[in-house]
Amino acid sequence: MGMHIVIAGAGDMGYHLAEQLSYDNKDITLIDTEREVLDYVSSKLDVLTVMGDATSIEVLQRANVTNASMLLAVTTSEKTNIVAAVLAKQLGAKMVMARVRNHSYLNSENVQYFHNLGIDNLISPTMLCSKEIFNMIQNSSFTEVFDFEGGKLNIVGVTLDDSNPLVNQRIMDMKSNPIFEDIRIIAILRDQKTIIPRGSNIIRNHDHVFFISTKKHTESILDLIGQKKREVKNIMIIGGDDMALTTALRLEHHYRVTLVNRDKERCKWLAEQLPNTLIINGDYKNVELLIEEGLEQMDAFLALTESSETNIITSLSAKNHGVYKTIAHVDTREYIHISHSIGVDSLINKKLVAANEISRFLRKGTVEAVSGIYGVDAEFIQYSVCKNNRLTRYPLKDLHFPDTAIVAGVIRGEEVYIPDGDFQMQMKDKAIVLALPQAKAALDKLFH
Repeated sequence: MGMHIVIAGAGDMGYHLAEQLSYDNKDITLIDTEREVLDYVSSKLDVLTVMGDATSIEVLQRANVTNASMLLAVTTSEKTNIVAAVLAKQLGAKMVMARVRNHSYLNSENVQYFHNLGIDNLISPTMLCSKEIFNMIQNSSFTEVFDFEGGKLNIVGVTLDDSNPLVNQRIMDMKSNPIFEDIRIIAILRDQKTIIPRGSNIIRNHDHVFFISTKKHTESILDLIGQKKREVKNIMIIGGDDMALTTALRLEHHYRVTLVNRDKERCKWLAEQLPNTLIINGDYKNVELLIEEGLEQMDAFLALTESSETNIITSLSAKNHGVYKTIAHVDTREYIHISHSIGVDSLINKKLVAANEISRFLRKGTVEAVSGIYGVDAEFIQYSVCKNNRLTRYPLKDLHFPDTAIVAGVIRGEEVYIPDGDFQMQMKDKAIVLALPQAKAALDKLFH
């Protein structure tokens, strides 16, 4: 049997992790206090379940933590997660990770205390999410932005419409444009299906297209799709919980931020935490109020309230009032798939962001980083070429690569390549592969 992984907490985050990991045939046990939640998960995924409190030694033993390669404590209670992680480590789990809410725990001087207790990693979905929002604002022309190797390679997503010169073109016919030496189309999202493009594919109206480029050529994607780079200066945030606060803290040094919250006491508290943010007390569901507070002058609108529906609807209103970039936080998995088709620029979900981050820690040795894209079944996996084999002897086009995967980029020392069929890999190369789940097994074979 492969790795045995125990997940404490079968809520959205635990479910998403179990789903991602079950693609890799890992042997997974979920612990939760609620029978219904466990029944739901086991009806959908091939996992074992244990009902009970994850801070109970007896429950941890029933979940076979003693032989676990990893325990992920991701319940909604920070204290449960910390206690479960500490106990699991004592009981023999090789690595343990705890989801926390308190951001001061993540300060570099405090992390050490948790390491001393045996917790290998702390993860805060809110912190990760605010980082991702910051990244999206900085690259606001695109819907998604991923960077690899500290930004040497960028992957960006954007929806194309009729006015776009690429629409109705065949991918192989674009090759004549010299720009395609430095950028490439690596995935198309159409009607909630992910297409790994071949030369014969045609770009259609409303396709959501992912490009890869080297850092210095990300701008040329904008030229290619006929868009201008927009500078974001003014940002409005609605909400007031942890997520809105963390995001405003990150943004307020770089942008002019206005935050609207309905609770008067909370506004006073937020004003103390956020010296450079304009705090407005008012009902953010009332678009007239938002307009009075300058909605139409905003370059970006972040809807970070507890309600996914409110976030989606206010983002659509903001879009109608001419706001260039809207980002809505959604909690339910079902909404993530519909984002591109309803017109919100970007959706973000803190549990998915966190689950992607955790997946990176769990991959086998040759895999360095993984990131998923909202609404897309494929994920980016970074492999390193660690021995001379078929991979280094033949060009890519002769390697019988699975159709459901594509080598998007290759990093060789300080150099970065966007490979074509004639490209040949060398020892120590790092390959960034975009793969659908069904390609995983074939890829692991190729790269081992």
